[in-house]
Amino acid sequence: MAKIRRSEKREMPALNTSSLPDIIFMLLFFFMTVTSMKEVTYKVSFQVPQATELTKLEKKSLVRYIYVGTPREEFRKQYGQETRIQLDDAFAEVADIGLYVQRENEEMAENERGLMTISIKADAETRMGIIGEIKQNLRNANALRINYAAVQRTNF
Repeated sequence: MAKIRRSEKREMPALNTSSLPDIIFMLLFFFMTVTSMKEVTYKVSFQVPQATELTKLEKKSLVRYIYVGTPREEFRKQYGQETRIQLDDAFAEVADIGLYVQRENEEMAENERGLMTISIKADAETRMGIIGEIKQNLRNANALRINYAAVQRTNF
């Protein structure tokens, strides 16, 4: 029968790190594919109004955004304090909305063209006259799916 020696001290074997680069690259690729980059640089500042009845947009790839608010601090010297409209990464006028909708509609896949939703992210202090003009131009451009961005009101 063999003797079991407990008096000898064994050293811990060295940790094998040969697969460590594979694991790191696998995690890197995972996070690269899962994360989404911010698509638009906000040039207007807005605080989204609060609402009680909200619905979530289902397919975000069909949504195009119109931002309405006062220009951010770095753009106030050039554009002033008045409420401005931002389409993608540029300031625009109300008359430019029709061309924007047409251009975005042409860039979409053929089977999704009639499903585009325009989401208006407007500041809570924006006058309804500007929102009315935007809605009229959207109607003229045949963009009839309109969404107003809001956050859930916590106190009723």
